[in-house]
Amino acid sequence: MIKAIVAGAAGKMGGRNIHMVHQAEGIKLAAAFERPGHPALGQDVGEVAGLGKMGIPVSEGLESVIKKGDVIIDFTFHTSSAEHVALAAKHKKAIVVGTTGFTPEEMKEIKKLAKKVRCVLAPNMSVGVNVLYKVVQDVAAILGEGYDVEIIEAHHRLKKDAPSGTAVKLAQVLAGALGRDLDKVGVYARHGMIGQRTDEEIGIQTVRGGDIVGEHTVLFAGIGERIEVIHRAHSRDNFARGAVRAARWIVNQKNGIYDMQDVLGLRK
Repeated sequence: MIKAIVAGAAGKMGGRNIHMVHQAEGIKLAAAFERPGHPALGQDVGEVAGLGKMGIPVSEGLESVIKKGDVIIDFTFHTSSAEHVALAAKHKKAIVVGTTGFTPEEMKEIKKLAKKVRCVLAPNMSVGVNVLYKVVQDVAAILGEGYDVEIIEAHHRLKKDAPSGTAVKLAQVLAGALGRDLDKVGVYARHGMIGQRTDEEIGIQTVRGGDIVGEHTVLFAGIGERIEVIHRAHSRDNFARGAVRAARWIVNQKNGIYDMQDVLGLRK
């Protein structure tokens, strides 16, 4: 039986991760934790998550519980997640990270740990979104030039980073399929007299409002026709189910930084 530790136990994604671990076969909740000073510290994890008493308290920080589990599931904040990856490497534990918004420096440090840690790092754990990556890559490669490529993403009003990590990953996938450098062709905002759209650019536009869980549209606009590929998340459970799937997979892998394409066997 795989023993899981859930980060951010009192948060929205932490709660859903606890629910999905509780429901899944072959994995059980060993511990859960929150940041120092959080009001949920010491409370029963099950009661915090709405599952009823489980006999597991919300602990303070990862180090206090890391020896209890085989794998950590982390959807917290980029600074915290980077520290958790380093702790996982130090204690030889596996970790699944669905956090977005990492700085280039943080990503550099995480990648340095590739030989010391088993880590699934993905901006979106949804199985559907990871199929979307594969689909749009194939569509872009088939269409080639002659179609303008745009990405529109929409999320709830509380999301802190923009564009979403999923939108950035989509842009990277599309740029790779089209042989373009995203740093040179990515366009993240348009306003005023900007002139005619270039053939090479990939637009990534952001919408924030209400309680939208997550919506991503990839638009291939040609002359006389357009193709739209859309993924809409109706619940955070999609991400949590994917995270649990990744947790069960990563514990049996060699050290390295993986993503959901690896977990799902979609890597070419």
